[in-house]
Amino acid sequence: MQTIYTLSTLEQEIKPGEPIRLLDQHFEQSKELLVYLTYFLTEVARYAETDSYNRSSKHLPTKQDLNVNTKIAGNELLWKIREEPSFQLELNRSKPQLRADKELIKQIYNQLCDTPQYKQYIATNDRNTKDEKEILEFIFNDLMLESENFISHVEESFINWDDDSDMVAQLVRNLLQKPSSFTFKELMSADKFTFAKSLLLTVREKEEHLETLIVPRLKNWDPERIAALDMIIMKMGVAEFLYFETIPPKVTINEYIDIAKEYSTQQSGQFVNGILDNIHKELVTEGKLNKKDFKKSA
Repeated sequence: MQTIYTLSTLEQEIKPGEPIRLLDQHFEQSKELLVYLTYFLTEVARYAETDSYNRSSKHLPTKQDLNVNTKIAGNELLWKIREEPSFQLELNRSKPQLRADKELIKQIYNQLCDTPQYKQYIATNDRNTKDEKEILEFIFNDLMLESENFISHVEESFINWDDDSDMVAQLVRNLLQKPSSFTFKELMSADKFTFAKSLLLTVREKEEHLETLIVPRLKNWDPERIAALDMIIMKMGVAEFLYFETIPPKVTINEYIDIAKEYSTQQSGQFVNGILDNIHKELVTEGKLNKKDFKKSA
């Protein structure tokens, strides 16, 4: 949807390969955001060592300065993530350290130190998988994502934060749950990427035909005055009806209702629902809907 919308706003002629290049660019932005959130999380945990060094280097360090607990800097899950080959490649490629706000890392670390969750974590030298995971989840969910300063920081650094934040935050949570099965090499399977490209190209190639099915059902609505995203969303939905035979129509309708509610106007969900539902019923009546049972086709 984002790629189709971007293409619709371009004034110059769209070159061959440009749609897929833009699609790749959107996915790349999502990956860079994921890498940055992961990097920032690990830097907050690692800051314990920096704090220990800075405090012990004071001219007149106190006993407390000389005994900073650095257990979290050796968090086993933290290092499993940091040493993962695909994450190392992304660190070298996207260089999240250049975007990092070191003062904000320090600030969130200091907040962490004052929490009962952290005090409980460092109360013992023992390490177990559950505790290692839970303290990192706490930093991410309760300190980073709940911090207005952090949200402002990522909003300024990533133009895709508003669109991708929920998805990427869930990917970080998935990483913390199952680090061994996670890779930063690709955010989606080859099948999903193939589907994304196919849907993008189908909507563009069949655009005129899709409009012939949508426009007559707008009744008293002027097609030129309908929200641009609503029209794009409806074209994508009708394209799935006609050209993606293993996607159940109900799934298509529900998905695009949710997208319309999330990205377009307050009335868009109901509007898109009505148009897609009417088109679906007419295609069924005319015998123009050829769907396969997904389970059988799989």
